[in-house]
Amino acid sequence: MQIFNDDEDITGINVTPLVDVMLVLLIIFMATTTYMVHQSIQVTLPQADSGAESKGKKNLSFVVDRNSNLFADGKALNFSEVKAYIAQEQKSAAGNTKSLQALISADKDTPHGTVIKLIDEVRKNGINDFAIRVESKAVSPQ
Repeated sequence: MQIFNDDEDITGINVTPLVDVMLVLLIIFMATTTYMVHQSIQVTLPQADSGAESKGKKNLSFVVDRNSNLFADGKALNFSEVKAYIAQEQKSAAGNTKSLQALISADKDTPHGTVIKLIDEVRKNGINDFAIRVESKAVSPQ
């Protein structure tokens, strides 16, 4: 006859509940980070088959939404304030305008004239290099 003693020491730890909790936390983290990214200015970029990133230059990020509202580094800006914004960025770049580039992101429904107006403001203030940001098209195999 075998007698069971309830006073025995526990010699192992069951890690299954710990793994379950960690997986749930990982799923929650992954789901919430996607929502954090999308809390920016809503812009639907046009698509292009080609495009490359520039290196060695500081990008001044300009965004024009579908209602022709202008944003610089996520802050609302008027077209009349572009000059002051660029001057401030030139000071931080030690006055070297050749190291600055305007990165323009415009919604595909933004009027063409608004984008041209922004490009003109940027070029009038000493920045001749600019890039227009687009989404890459998915290349279909042929």
